[in-house]
Amino acid sequence: MKKYYKIVFLFLIFSFLIPGSGFSQEKRDYFKVGVVTSLSGELVFGGTVTKRGYDLWAETVNSMGGIEIGGKKYKVTLIYADDQSTPATAAVAGERLITQEKVDFILGPYASGPTLALAPITEKYKIPHITGSAESPLIWLRKFKYTFGTIPSVNLTAQAVITVLAKEVSPKPTTIGILGIDDPFSKFTAEAFKTASERLGLKVVKYEIVPEGSDYTPSISAIKALNPDLFAMGNHEKAAIEMMKISKELKFNPKAFVQHYGMTTPDFRKSLGKDCEYVFGNAVWTPNMNHQSTILFKTTKEYHEAFVKKFNTDPDYTEAGSTAAGIAFQEALRMIKATPPLTEAQKEALISALEKLDIMTFYGRIKFETTGESYHCNAGLQPVALQYQGGKTVEVGPGNLRRVAPKYPTPPWDKR
Repeated sequence: MKKYYKIVFLFLIFSFLIPGSGFSQEKRDYFKVGVVTSLSGELVFGGTVTKRGYDLWAETVNSMGGIEIGGKKYKVTLIYADDQSTPATAAVAGERLITQEKVDFILGPYASGPTLALAPITEKYKIPHITGSAESPLIWLRKFKYTFGTIPSVNLTAQAVITVLAKEVSPKPTTIGILGIDDPFSKFTAEAFKTASERLGLKVVKYEIVPEGSDYTPSISAIKALNPDLFAMGNHEKAAIEMMKISKELKFNPKAFVQHYGMTTPDFRKSLGKDCEYVFGNAVWTPNMNHQSTILFKTTKEYHEAFVKKFNTDPDYTEAGSTAAGIAFQEALRMIKATPPLTEAQKEALISALEKLDIMTFYGRIKFETTGESYHCNAGLQPVALQYQGGKTVEVGPGNLRRVAPKYPTPPWDKR
């Protein structure tokens, strides 16, 4: 009998010490939300963008008392982990949030490379994960069960600006040069530009993918020598800024500079000043849209005003997508009436709820795909082409999405 009690006693002790055991379940009345993003390194500009979006969601929810579930409100606490702009660090950061911080779910990285590294970790530990930023189609082709994204993949959105330039300006361009960076997002952006250009009858005079952080001068010089009508860049904001500066130094004067993500960020405007004028880009959301909602921010305008009040700058679509990721989690939690801390069963139920989620927000509709090449991606948003005019981005198409006519061709650098 004494031996029996000794065994039971030892079992109880080890139950308290072993992570994940029923006896070690943390007790708290708030949601612990892990956030992995780039707070340092090459992609810190973008990491700051996602942080602003996530922070505004959490602070707004908490200012209202928290997420209301079963008549009680539960606040959220964001716990950040810096991925240092590298995939390997993103994986380590995510594992630490899960195993040491015991987060309930994760808001994911700015960039696609770190997201692709974090996703297998959230699969391993069965932790729900939404990225409010990453756009590479590689993420969704992998069909991760526990990873979702609020922004459509770049292969679905990058064609908007090419469509405007190929069909809706005069004189019509006939040639394009494309330069991309060798990372999961930028490379697919360049490929999307190439695919759209060829489909719309533009001749691709040069298509090149170069290593991140390399000297872009030789590649841009080679494209300049071919005198294309359009110059399209597949990159993040830091490389976009560098490529624009190099183009000016080389007196490279295409009829249009085309970018996808980065041109909408405050860092792009601040770094280039008046030289950002005339640059074209894409978005899936702008502050000028008129989405109506009953959740958190009732209108696009209300979100815009709250963002400007807090950060003193206009939000871009990644900041909006990051805030929307938080909203998706809060509404899925409400659907399953889950209270903190989440059990393993509740985390599984949360995944099912996210797959069934269909809500209208200030950002637009959130409905994650459950089949096909866009698995768990919020693929239904319509892309809009943008251009810098008067120091601000304006919607220039395609079709009835136009608010202002595009300014084309771009004046040479010495005649601006």
